[in-house]
Amino acid sequence: MRLSYSADIKVIQVPCTGRVDILHLLNAIEDGADGVYVAGCLEGECHYIEGNLKAKRKVEYVKKTLTELGIEPERVAMYNLSSAQGARFAEIANEMADKIKALGPTPVKNTHAA
Repeated sequence: MRLSYSADIKVIQVPCTGRVDILHLLNAIEDGADGVYVAGCLEGECHYIEGNLKAKRKVEYVKKTLTELGIEPERVAMYNLSSAQGARFAEIANEMADKIKALGPTPVKNTHAA
């Protein structure tokens, strides 16, 4: 099955969502990403025991930080799904792309980018 999702989505694979750091999420926004989402294992089914729970806490922290900075927290999200849910992954990608398009471009400008 060929999955179809927005060309605006850039997928970055990691061994476990627990490896995603708060700085990865914040740097993505700072570097011009209009939104970022993490797609991890179903809760309770992480191959690395609790990596997805760690990622969930990090995403919540970033959402709180964005709110404190006056930036919409909806620009960052966490979704849990199994590797067998390819169609759901594409659906989430499209939903997130639509949500971000509705919010508009990120208000953060990286002033030190070359």
